[in-house]
Amino acid sequence: MLLHLSDLHFGTEKPECLMAIQQFCRDHSIEAIAVSGDLTQRARFLQFLSCQYFLERLNLPYLVVPGNHDIPLYHVFNRVFSPFARYQAFFGALEGVLETEHFYLLGVNSIRRRHHTKGHISLAQIQEIDARLRSAPAHKLKIVVVHQPFYTSPEDGHAVKDCPVLGRMALEIWGQQGLFGLLHGHLHQTAYYDLNRIYQLGLDHPVFEIHAGTATSHRLRKGQPNSFNVVTIEGGLQHYVFDVQSREFIRQPS
Repeated sequence: MLLHLSDLHFGTEKPECLMAIQQFCRDHSIEAIAVSGDLTQRARFLQFLSCQYFLERLNLPYLVVPGNHDIPLYHVFNRVFSPFARYQAFFGALEGVLETEHFYLLGVNSIRRRHHTKGHISLAQIQEIDARLRSAPAHKLKIVVVHQPFYTSPEDGHAVKDCPVLGRMALEIWGQQGLFGLLHGHLHQTAYYDLNRIYQLGLDHPVFEIHAGTATSHRLRKGQPNSFNVVTIEGGLQHYVFDVQSREFIRQPS
């Protein structure tokens, strides 16, 4: 199974959630971990260090992408001239690839120094991911990990404006290469959509849009608890929420 974490926001983390994730990884056969951005609260050195230490201690392969909180906000010089310096010092490439027995994961950097929260992808990124998907093994679940969602409820005007403008174009191209789905964070809310149906892409398979809540931070929204997702090797989706009484993540009914 693939563990999908998001919006860890180190600097605002809850130790009980960190310990519960560690226990979950010990108790389950996790093949890999994907973290869809906002590793830190304010892109500070110690926050990145704490996040790296936490992920390394899980002793599992992982892929991370930056979120809008992972570049400096108040230090204007660093934001303009070296926005990803600290991120890359700890996690390397902004757009990594992770291949395991059942999953083929591609990271996409949707963060731009000129935007505070809005996501952006370029034509060059669309073409690069298309080429990588073409070369990916056909029997593996092909998944793109990117911080901002490509779709959200039209009623949520604040969230809609943060979706990348070229998101639908990317889906039309990537979907032809057998894309299984996308893993997102950013909104701190759980959601699950079939974008082939919503965008009428005309594909012969669904393309799943999977949103995760914050797994570890006290920055909860709309009353949702800390949570994470699991993608099974068969392509099933499981949702887990943190239970304060038992201090563990509990699987929710489908």
